[in-house]
Amino acid sequence: MASGEKDSISNLRSESSKTDKRKQSLYFPESMLQEIKEEAARLDRSLSWVVQRAWKISRLEIKKLPSVNEVDGADDDDEP
Repeated sequence: MASGEKDSISNLRSESSKTDKRKQSLYFPESMLQEIKEEAARLDRSLSWVVQRAWKISRLEIKKLPSVNEVDGADDDDEP
């Protein structure tokens, strides 16, 4: 297989993984799930759509959170 063909196949695979729609189980506390269901009904959207939009909106904030390996001496509940 030529090098150019490998690149094309590799690019195809990475592109298809961006739109992969495999099932995934997620577990939420009952009260949070109820709120998500209510918002989905209000918006006339699926639970999946609401969770995906919530992630897109919040991901930059979540990336700011320290990892469990980062120790800064502050309590987890402390707000900056």
